[in-house]
Amino acid sequence: MIILGIESTAHTFGIGLIEVKNDQLKILANFKDMYKPPSGWGIDPRKAQEHHFQISDELIKKSLEIAKPDLITYSAGPGLPPCLKVGLQKTKELAEKSNLPVIEVNHCIAHLEIGAKLSNFKDPAMLYVSGGNTQVIAFESGKYRVFGETQDIGIGNLLDAFGRKANLDFPAGPKIEALAKEGKYIPLPYSVKGMDVNFSGIKTKLEKMIGKEKIEDLCYSLQETCFAMLVEITERAMAHCQKKELILTGGVAANKRLQEMCEIMCKEREAKFFPVPLDLAGDQGVMIAWAGYLNRERAHQNYDFLDIYPRWRTDEVNINYR
Repeated sequence: MIILGIESTAHTFGIGLIEVKNDQLKILANFKDMYKPPSGWGIDPRKAQEHHFQISDELIKKSLEIAKPDLITYSAGPGLPPCLKVGLQKTKELAEKSNLPVIEVNHCIAHLEIGAKLSNFKDPAMLYVSGGNTQVIAFESGKYRVFGETQDIGIGNLLDAFGRKANLDFPAGPKIEALAKEGKYIPLPYSVKGMDVNFSGIKTKLEKMIGKEKIEDLCYSLQETCFAMLVEITERAMAHCQKKELILTGGVAANKRLQEMCEIMCKEREAKFFPVPLDLAGDQGVMIAWAGYLNRERAHQNYDFLDIYPRWRTDEVNINYR
């Protein structure tokens, strides 16, 4: 079976094309293009939408030249509504032309499932860290349950918001990671509340120190504080759920320091650790295609009922394939 996945939840429009035989995944294409806002600006959903419309047909055409799909999947949420609408429109156009069945995919679930497939872990805890999402997740009783999460902004949004104030390129994460290697620690608010975290106080504190402290020290302190918070709640979730495996996924999973801290924690717990590779950790269509394959029994051709769900939570999805 060949599955095409469309991703358009935020800054990235992606097309993934995969072939699955006997549950073995073969990636045929992983095309993506990211909208980058002007320096000093955050993502304007309308500008991102324009970007997606401009490049979507080209990426879809490139993928169809490789192979014709048997199934179309798209990221229906959560995400920015203007961006989600591009994926929905292109899905309907392609499905109606080809008369193919379609599956709506939860973007967060797709991140988790591609990590599970690549790691071959059987029953992991998952730390999902991206621009808009920061959650500690494990599968229990038919759903992916959220055992801890941010109560305000995602860790990726924190990195980018600080990067804008500090005049760093978008996305700011890689530059912050590089600068942090030369920095020293400055105390920052450490906000863990039970199993949840808050980043807004850290953001405010950092912004006030820009220009007063070395940028390298601010980057180092940001990473050490926030990543320690995330590892703390992840370890607590693993202990509570008795998990001996951890997957790190989402765009921020590419950060080597976060990987290192997770790995240290897992070694101390005698647990296995797997960071999703960079090309599949961030937003892309391959994970949407794979999640659609897993849920293929729900495929349908009632195109008028396709929709977007901007606030579709991970723990709202019933998992019937596990």
